[in-house]
Amino acid sequence: MTDQSEKRTAQEILQNYHGRPLRIMEVCGTHTHEIFRLGIRQMLPEPIHLISGPGCPVCVTPVGFIDEANFLALEKSCTICTFGDLVRVPGTEMSLAGARAKGARVQIVYTPMDALAYAQKNPKEQVVFLSVGFETTTPSACLSVQKAAQEAVPNYSILTANKTMTNAYRALKGSADAFLYPGHVNAITGCRCCAELVREDISGVICGFTAKEILTALAYSVVKLQEGKPFFKNCYPRVVTDDGSAAAKQLMDQLLEPCDAEWRGLGVIPQSGVRLREAYAAYDARKKYNMPVIRGRPNPACRCGDVLQGKCIPSDCKVFGKGCTPQHPVGACMVSNEGACSAYYQYARD
Repeated sequence: MTDQSEKRTAQEILQNYHGRPLRIMEVCGTHTHEIFRLGIRQMLPEPIHLISGPGCPVCVTPVGFIDEANFLALEKSCTICTFGDLVRVPGTEMSLAGARAKGARVQIVYTPMDALAYAQKNPKEQVVFLSVGFETTTPSACLSVQKAAQEAVPNYSILTANKTMTNAYRALKGSADAFLYPGHVNAITGCRCCAELVREDISGVICGFTAKEILTALAYSVVKLQEGKPFFKNCYPRVVTDDGSAAAKQLMDQLLEPCDAEWRGLGVIPQSGVRLREAYAAYDARKKYNMPVIRGRPNPACRCGDVLQGKCIPSDCKVFGKGCTPQHPVGACMVSNEGACSAYYQYARD
């Protein structure tokens, strides 16, 4: 910031802004919920628009992934181990909850290592962990596969929908003037990947999760956007370093390779996903069960895709709060605790 802006508080910088309209995308679902909970949206002047992005891993997981999980559960009689918020995400025909009602074995776990432990305790069951997430949670899935390989656990595999964020920012270029980058992702990846995006005219700040950290990141963004040049700043230095976690990145590189990935609402983004390397093919559920290509069909009434791209806010969707509620979700953004629709339903229905 300039010397003059440094003499003002972040709140003053934001509330006294009366320039051109600015669109700032909080990529992370946790940021979306915290911004609502802290009342930050209400304090911003009209020209500053906060839009929610694709930083909720459950929300960007495509319908086809749920269909794949249902196929493994119902057609291959696998036991599905998953985090709880995936259970109610609608597939083309049904959610995992629907598959469970048809007799599928669906176990809620809190970590991939819990899924591996279940497989070890139940050697007669073929166990598949649904591996969904960004760089923050992907290393834990890698650890489970590494241990399964070391201990020769034959009845364990993972179905991957893991994604990496950098190419998503490229795909969203033009959707916002600046990004609030998710601090927990950058705690793993480090700063350099975001700093390099400045060369491609993509601006953003790495943001923490307290009120002070969020306001500081927003104020810095507003000041720099007025200068008219691409920028980057690490506003979460107490957690995020230049290089991130070397151990986590080394583990992911050892077990995983980049691949194209489908993002709900964004389509296929080249090299934005990861899959197990051939050396670990025995733990790749798609290869292990010779799965066919399964293409999901989203509910046409759901506008999750538009929400994730910042093309609309959740309340613009005709089924929001009516046919689509947290108790009876039509789309993934209403299911997850990090979803934008869930946040709007909880904090902003009025």
